[in-house]
Amino acid sequence: EAIRVDTGNLDALIGECSWLRATYDITGITSSDNSVYATVGKLCRHFGLPGPDPASIEGCCDKFTQRQLLAEAGVPIPAYRVAVNATEVESFAAEIGLPVVVKPAVGVGSSGVRLCRNVDELAEHTTYLLDGRHIWRSSPRMLVEEFAQGPQYSAAIMGNEVICISTCEFAPPPHFVYLGGTDPAPLTDDEHGRIADVSLSCLRALGLGWGPTNVELRWTKRGPVVIEVNPRLGGGAQTIEAAHGIDLVTEHIKLVIGEQWNLHQRHSHVATERLLIPDRDGILDWIDGDNRAAAIPGVAEVKLYVKPKTPIVRKGDYRDCIGYVLAASPSRAQTEAILQRAVDSISWSITPFPTEQEQSAASHVSTPAQAPSGEG
Repeated sequence: EAIRVDTGNLDALIGECSWLRATYDITGITSSDNSVYATVGKLCRHFGLPGPDPASIEGCCDKFTQRQLLAEAGVPIPAYRVAVNATEVESFAAEIGLPVVVKPAVGVGSSGVRLCRNVDELAEHTTYLLDGRHIWRSSPRMLVEEFAQGPQYSAAIMGNEVICISTCEFAPPPHFVYLGGTDPAPLTDDEHGRIADVSLSCLRALGLGWGPTNVELRWTKRGPVVIEVNPRLGGGAQTIEAAHGIDLVTEHIKLVIGEQWNLHQRHSHVATERLLIPDRDGILDWIDGDNRAAAIPGVAEVKLYVKPKTPIVRKGDYRDCIGYVLAASPSRAQTEAILQRAVDSISWSITPFPTEQEQSAASHVSTPAQAPSGEG
């Protein structure tokens, strides 16, 4: 059963929960969405339920505040500035040095995030963010960041325990479209230890440590550098389950309802997820092969998010994904072979949208004159 309520209105949420309590026992409240997770913490406080600290969540979800807290604690992060207009963006980019990453101070899923390699790209993206095409929840604030170069990793944490570290693969710049990842990442013991230590230092700096946290890092010339901390489960929970046998969603729910969780690793496989990303905009004519892919031994999951006749309009962020394939096996090479075979089994066709010229030509095509009825 679903109840429609404004999740931005705390009083309305308290009212709905109070109404539900008249009939049911509310044993836990949670969400997987950053934008409402601080509200979840406030609701938990109001009803005396286990939950995250609202102030810590709010600080973490504001990228500028998060950067300030991490920097104060000595956590390695990219050089950054916060800008409120195009002049400041240009000035700070020159100060940091191109290329820079420009992103909204609040947001998720790489929305509005772009690598700007020259002044033209910088001006173009700043205009996009400020001319009304990007939706702001509050007054526009943009982070201008040094581009930390190196392989990217994701540390999944529950409480104060690092569960695993995964690789993260992205499409080529300028956008940061996530393509998938592998768990566990192929790291030396020293590399794993350094990433884990930096990840846990983020929790201390941000006042986190209750429930799930996802830390994204890049391994640069100076070692691990933190790109972002999210106070929630990362998107790879199913990959972690395939690799280690730990169902983080279930264990998170246990924590939420006050039960004891179990983070014991049940097996040790190599799991890789590959997202399906279209290479053009248009109308999806057909998509198939998911059943063939799912039948391949070693394929843990196949999911498609779209159906034929769906308009495909790429945004350069998480919304570009039209499905994914997940494979797992005891070895890295075997998993990669299984995954590639499964991905190759899935195909689709997209008819590009007509160009302005084609639309104009079609609108000027006149219908043939109708012959008069009867004899001439």
